[in-house]
Amino acid sequence: MNKVVLITGGSSGIGKSIGEFLQQKGFTVYGTSRNPDRITDSLFPLLALDVRNVATIKTAIAEVIARSGRIDVVINNAGVGITGPLEEIPTEEIKNNFETNFFGPIEVMKAVLPQMRIQKSGLILNVTSIAGYMGLPYRSIYSASKGALEIITEALRMEVKSFGIHIANVAPGDFATNIASGRFHAPVIQGSAYEKVYGDMLETMDEHVDAGSNPMEMAEAVFAIIQEPNPRIHYKVGAFMQKFSIVLKRILPDKVYEKMLMKHYKL
Repeated sequence: MNKVVLITGGSSGIGKSIGEFLQQKGFTVYGTSRNPDRITDSLFPLLALDVRNVATIKTAIAEVIARSGRIDVVINNAGVGITGPLEEIPTEEIKNNFETNFFGPIEVMKAVLPQMRIQKSGLILNVTSIAGYMGLPYRSIYSASKGALEIITEALRMEVKSFGIHIANVAPGDFATNIASGRFHAPVIQGSAYEKVYGDMLETMDEHVDAGSNPMEMAEAVFAIIQEPNPRIHYKVGAFMQKFSIVLKRILPDKVYEKMLMKHYKL
């Protein structure tokens, strides 16, 4: 039986790459987009879904069940980037980021868990970020929202394990996608105490994304996770040094690790 997969944020970037790869492997794939009518090149069906709108989440999940009779895998991929000095990021943008990166995935999980309990099976993969394992300068909100999703996953997987449902995190590093163009960038304010450092760092962050890995690496990793009968809690996908930075955080004293990060970001 072909597994039925729902991918939020499936119209571009990592989500699109995962969907196309899984479809080639014989999965029945549904993606989501806030405006699916604007997408003309999708190789799999796109459903209207905004993770900040619970009604659209419930409608999309009901449509998948009506069409295919089940949902075997949900990939919580929809997310947005945000940068800026914490002091200068508008509070409404902070809330919007958490609505998309944290509360949205929670609502998707809450909406699909009843169906997975009926099936007595299912897998939810939360796409987090290597940035969620550490507080990164000028990316504090993004790190916090992705880190919070990591912790929620750890707790929820214990709550639903007896139902035959598996939940795991997959944390990508920098991949060559359009996430940089879709980020909210707090403006570089002339005369601000952060003007020079933040301005320089914006350029560096975008260069890291542009030089990132092929999103197909994430697609292959997700495919491998889906095949596992008992998935691990955490997976990291990306360049060696990005993944190794998590190891260093575990073994180095806090201040030594902080100094290393500040040197890396030229602070």
